[in-house]
Amino acid sequence: MAGGSRLRYNGRMQIVLLSPYHGGSHRAWAEGWAARSRHRIEILSLPDQFWKWRLHGGAVRLADLYMEMFAGEAGGDRRAAEASASHAVDLIVATDMLDLTTFLALTRTRTAGVPVLLYAHENQWTYPLPTDPGTGPMRRQKGERDRHYAWVNVSSMLAADRISFNSSFHRNEFLAALPAFLNHYPDEKDPAWIDRIAARSSVLPLGIDFARLGAAQPGPAATDSGDDRLVPLVLWNHRWEYDKDPETFFRAVDALAERGVPFRLAVCGACTRTHTPEFDAAKSRHEGRILHWGEADSQTYAALLRAADVVVSTAIHEFFGLSVCEAVYCGAAPVLPRRLSYPELIPEHLHEDVLYDDFGQLVDRLHARVSTKLDPRVRAELRSAMARHDWSRRASEYDDQVEVWFPRPASPRR
Repeated sequence: MAGGSRLRYNGRMQIVLLSPYHGGSHRAWAEGWAARSRHRIEILSLPDQFWKWRLHGGAVRLADLYMEMFAGEAGGDRRAAEASASHAVDLIVATDMLDLTTFLALTRTRTAGVPVLLYAHENQWTYPLPTDPGTGPMRRQKGERDRHYAWVNVSSMLAADRISFNSSFHRNEFLAALPAFLNHYPDEKDPAWIDRIAARSSVLPLGIDFARLGAAQPGPAATDSGDDRLVPLVLWNHRWEYDKDPETFFRAVDALAERGVPFRLAVCGACTRTHTPEFDAAKSRHEGRILHWGEADSQTYAALLRAADVVVSTAIHEFFGLSVCEAVYCGAAPVLPRRLSYPELIPEHLHEDVLYDDFGQLVDRLHARVSTKLDPRVRAELRSAMARHDWSRRASEYDDQVEVWFPRPASPRR
């Protein structure tokens, strides 16, 4: 039975989703869609570690796993063959962490004729490099970007039938940066490659499982008590990495403290670093204001989101903004830069209330949000804007879109 056969599983599409770096937002996205889709989605994944190796070799391992789904056919065992038939694939979905060209080459006997959708959570060309060449993802190149990983993204997009970016900002920035990328190579490069990627690409924003955060209405944090609940809580729920620019956040918090404004602080983003000097120094400076410090378990994280009055971002990189969406949905007033993906998350008529252009505006917006509660109607509108990303809505949009892009034949082929 050819890999492109169109057998149906109870009238639904059968989708194989390839997730080479299966953790964090990548895992939440894959499992969120699979759990709520009307189609049958089978996830083939690898652990979320050694990201460079995943881009180098993840395709080989996932190709093995993919081919194992059909292993029973060659042996002639009827039961195994029937089980294998249930895996006839209508669509392959892969994330940007996969070398799609290698995967398709290794599985060509089973993937010829099967359409492919590539989902771009991020890319390795416009992801910002740190100012300190000894830190960050390219530290072994001493701050120089290794274009091999960006080329994996580009060649994978050329191999895919469709490409979906998680935000308009991400799509536009990547396409705009591709001419400079190709200019690094000496010859046999075609600007039409960019046009081919653009023509195949669109935007499918992330789906988010807001239900796991509990009630949307604000509520007390698990570690909150007494009169402290009356003091506004400022939240940082981003990764402890250079691309989220924690130093600027702490400068803004310092400036707020110098103005004598009462507030509390919760810093609860994920951290994989062994040394966090900027966080340690800030913790020492604001020790009396801290409600929570450090990565939080899921229950504590949800409670902190519901307790927060303000969520702040100072990021220099954000292709979507999952952590901000979660906090705003739970009732926190956002203070966000007027760049990256943030303007498209916030209704345009609220930009002046929410977005800032420079450090002075950041401090002023933060001061205003800590001193005066956001109008409940505005808060409700912001929550509603975030709710459009809930999987209860997004899953059917994804399902509808893949059916439009990859229509079923009039009748099953055997």
